[in-house]
Amino acid sequence: MLDIEAAKLAIQKSKTKEVVDFAKDMERDHEAVNKQALDLVKKLKVKPEDNATSQALTKAAKEERAKLAKLEGTAFDKAYIENEVAYHKQVNGALETLLIPSANNAELKSLLETGLKIFQGHEQHAEHVAGTLK
Repeated sequence: MLDIEAAKLAIQKSKTKEVVDFAKDMERDHEAVNKQALDLVKKLKVKPEDNATSQALTKAAKEERAKLAKLEGTAFDKAYIENEVAYHKQVNGALETLLIPSANNAELKSLLETGLKIFQGHEQHAEHVAGTLK
């Protein structure tokens, strides 16, 4: 949800086609992965629990959105895309080193591996867009 909220802000604020297109991709892809995750949670009859990591990510994302909301134009675009690169690096690192290796359920592991592939593509896309915002 954190990246979806940031994407919605970018769609609303940015006037740069590449940034808006990227944000629309983020909204679409992250909503699809969230739906798959929620469907799996229901199927497995597990309840996601809040934890220190999720609380820290939520707090940081809220603070970043507040900073982004104050920016306009190129300053907004650059800050949004730089945040997306950093966010995806962080999420991909957590998936690779912690979440996927510790997943005991085959369906969960598969979902996480699929998410990693998608999010690695997002990281590359964000880096590409960042290169166009010189």
